[in-house]
Amino acid sequence: MTGAPAPLDTSWRPTLARGVVLRRDPVRDADLLLLPERVVVLDGSADAVLRLCDGVRDAAAVVAELAVRHPAAPVAVEVPEFLNRLRKEGWLR
Repeated sequence: MTGAPAPLDTSWRPTLARGVVLRRDPVRDADLLLLPERVVVLDGSADAVLRLCDGVRDAAAVVAELAVRHPAAPVAVEVPEFLNRLRKEGWLR
């Protein structure tokens, strides 16, 4: 990756895109994103981030909530990159 990451649009209220579903798979003991004709196995705290993307909280509130929950983690850098990447993929709107 080159250059600085794209800034997060703090007025954006992320929510899962139409046709995208967040599910827990007890057989795999994993969180999944179910997409049309595709399944993405989530790792780390991706499910915690996506569960906050409810269309009510703006992107800044999602980052702030996770920073409170995980004060030692680099949330301010990693979460905006993650959200922007998923938005670019079309998984968040």
